[in-house]
Amino acid sequence: MKHVLKNERGMALAIAIVALVIVGALIAGALFSGTQEQRVAENVRRAQASFGVAEEGVYDIIRNWSIDTVRMRYAGMYPYPGVPVSLSQSAIGKKTAASKTGSYNGTLTKLNDGMFLIDVTGQDTMSLAGRIRGGGSSQRMGLITRIRPLSLNIQAAVTSGGTNFVAGNVTIAGADSAPTGWAGCGAKDSAKAGVRMQVGDSITKTGSAKITGGPGGNPPPVVHDPTLKDSSFSVYGDVTFTQLAAMATVTVAGQNFGNGIGPAFINGQCDLQTKTNWGSPTDPAGPCGNYFPIIHVTGPSVTINGNEGQGVLLIDGSLTVQGGFQFYGITIVKGSVKTSGGGASPAHFWGSLMVQDTIQFADTVNNFTGGASMLYSKCAILRALDKTGTGSMLRSRGWVQLF
Repeated sequence: MKHVLKNERGMALAIAIVALVIVGALIAGALFSGTQEQRVAENVRRAQASFGVAEEGVYDIIRNWSIDTVRMRYAGMYPYPGVPVSLSQSAIGKKTAASKTGSYNGTLTKLNDGMFLIDVTGQDTMSLAGRIRGGGSSQRMGLITRIRPLSLNIQAAVTSGGTNFVAGNVTIAGADSAPTGWAGCGAKDSAKAGVRMQVGDSITKTGSAKITGGPGGNPPPVVHDPTLKDSSFSVYGDVTFTQLAAMATVTVAGQNFGNGIGPAFINGQCDLQTKTNWGSPTDPAGPCGNYFPIIHVTGPSVTINGNEGQGVLLIDGSLTVQGGFQFYGITIVKGSVKTSGGGASPAHFWGSLMVQDTIQFADTVNNFTGGASMLYSKCAILRALDKTGTGSMLRSRGWVQLF
């Protein structure tokens, strides 16, 4: 009969070794899995931080849009495509995020006069410090932004809320006039009325004065519009006169400016600190050609003889224009307007003139005399609105993650 060996000395060691191997494998697996989870979580955290930095950079551009130097730079760009990229893009230099979680840089491309593409790449702080192996985390974000202009229902060269007297060689024309030397104005608009007034207001024309509307009298030279209210002179969509005045680029007290209004330069660049610099419409290619400020003149009255300005002009009181002063864009006057002179200058106003002529001022009659001209100009109006407006997001989702 065969005997079975019952001596089991040494089995405990073998079992212990096997157990150690298995436990060691489990621990190694757990450590490996935990390490991978930690790395994945860290990568996700860094990616989210980078995306947050990129998003902050995009909204920094929109938030700073109204700064004069920024707005001038963007306004001077050309629409893409059709021109070299260098003319349609503006570089966004590297900047540390306010949250101190990273930095961003990128480009801004002008798609057309009212729409831009902001392309920003953000990197988190750890990536920039070089403390993460395998390269840094970055996220790229693109956002379409549009220019948010005022909502002005302009239907005439002159919109009046009071009594009007037109005499001498004055010309008020509703036909669309493109400013001399301005490029890219596009097709002309259909003609507007010469003067648009509230029902009950009056206008008197004498001498050689001319008030014209559309061809064949459509629209007529003078329109009494029942929809024109006092609020039309103070509320423009979701913006009021007071709010617009608070956004002014230039705020000055009413005075007799004489011939002091005109472009100013410093070291060959447009001097934005000079309060009497309201742009240079007669030299659109010059240093101040793209400067379209919002000008707010406070006080009961202001007198201007020359030279020129452009943008949006807001007058708290009454305005007297003499000599050859010309303004291109939109002029809104709470009081009354008096014009005289003109000389060889083709117009006092290119664009649109809105005169509320409120009863709080002693003289409630608009006197248009001399050789003054008020010409409706779609190009001057749109240029002023586009270049004094600020960037804003589209109502629906306008952003996308770029790769």
